[in-house]
Amino acid sequence: MRYKDAGVDIDEEGKFIRALVSKVTYTRRDFSPLPLRGHFTSLIELGNYYLAMNTDGVGSKVVIANQLRKWDTIGIDCIAMNVNDTICVGAEPIAFVDYLAISQYDEEMAEQIGKGLNEGAKQANVSIVGGETATLPDIINGIDLSGTSIGIVRKDKVITGNEIRSGDLIIGIPSSGIHSNGLTLARKVLDIEEKFENHTIGEELLKPTRIYVREILNVLKKYHVHGLAHITGGGITNLLRLKKMKYVIDEPLPPQKIFRVIMEFANVDYYEMYRTYNMGMGFVIIAPEEFELPIRREIRDAKVVGHVEAGHGVEIPELKLKYEEYL
Repeated sequence: MRYKDAGVDIDEEGKFIRALVSKVTYTRRDFSPLPLRGHFTSLIELGNYYLAMNTDGVGSKVVIANQLRKWDTIGIDCIAMNVNDTICVGAEPIAFVDYLAISQYDEEMAEQIGKGLNEGAKQANVSIVGGETATLPDIINGIDLSGTSIGIVRKDKVITGNEIRSGDLIIGIPSSGIHSNGLTLARKVLDIEEKFENHTIGEELLKPTRIYVREILNVLKKYHVHGLAHITGGGITNLLRLKKMKYVIDEPLPPQKIFRVIMEFANVDYYEMYRTYNMGMGFVIIAPEEFELPIRREIRDAKVVGHVEAGHGVEIPELKLKYEEYL
């Protein structure tokens, strides 16, 4: 089974996005954006600083939350999916707004979502400065939760990936599990009520996305890194959003057991898994070799997973996988 068999075709989604973006051409002359095509966040000039902006949602993870009537973690996911993108340019997230669409009123659900948003904001050290709630019974079947992150970075501290060079190390930081991508496929093949270790499959899938903000900002205060990548939808191919180089992952982090379960039940091959899921690695730092030990001292569970070479693509020799282009 492939991701598109579950209803999400990454290739067609790419075409859809290109069609949409091709018609979005207007920019104002002042407060002009920095051209960062395909990056994790956008930057707008603001004096000596850039304002970072990006938006994302929780996706079909909310379906599982509705089924279990457990909404207290999806707010963390909403914050995480956004702020983890914001830090990819070296920006510090400072503010957040959320958007919640519902089909019906449920005060218990509202309280739990609010609890999760507050916890995510605390972990990321951002202020939730506003938001919007829409009641859309003719459109929404359940709920949809998304948001927008605002960050700030000095112009001389921006990290775009342009400095990445051959010989740089790829340092991976573990994920907390599936995070908030590929849930459409997982839900098609797994029984959320089935036992998984000391809880259920559903509870495992609802584990909140790890927030990397404090760890990454601590590293950036002390060391000059060349690239930062949030491993989300598109899996390991997200590295190709930084710079046209060859990223060799010769010692990948071990995927959590949930990925092996999905792979077995969906009969998915490694290629599809690594371009759909984070496979145990939620964030990547690309840095010169001399910074390996200092970075690993700052982030105790970080590990060198590969290196950068001249060329283009992402290669995992152990799995004999090659990604020749970013989709």
